[in-house]
Amino acid sequence: MSLQATINIVFDRVGKTDPVTRGIEITVNYLGIQFDVKFWSQHISFILVGIIIVTSIRGLLITLTKFFYAISSSKSSNVIVLLLAQIMGMYFVSSVLLIRMSMPLEYRTIVTEVLGELQFNFYHRWFDVIFLVSALSSILFLYLAHKQAPEKHMAP
Repeated sequence: MSLQATINIVFDRVGKTDPVTRGIEITVNYLGIQFDVKFWSQHISFILVGIIIVTSIRGLLITLTKFFYAISSSKSSNVIVLLLAQIMGMYFVSSVLLIRMSMPLEYRTIVTEVLGELQFNFYHRWFDVIFLVSALSSILFLYLAHKQAPEKHMAP
């Protein structure tokens, strides 16, 4: 994923076809079999996009629940619920915006119509930049954390 983000940033690349369709096309061409790529890629893409959205929102909810449970009190519960709803709404819309690039072309146009005239390429590029910076900083942080406490990781 980091390699793909780097390639997208360096070459200012925007995908033309979704990864599922491209993967099925490559497999069908390699194996030389008769296969309805358009039909199956739509169904497989729909299922995968659903799985990605459900699991990412589930992960966000678990993390936010732990965070809010740690800072909550009886007086701040209403504010925390409103803040959680706001974060979930923004997260869902941004997930749909970013997953739009992985959808087949006819579904991309539907999402584009619903969300309006946004500059999708701008958001996709910044997503790659932020992802790459986050991944590299996480690697650096984990490296420094393991370097500071090497005795915990050594076997007795």
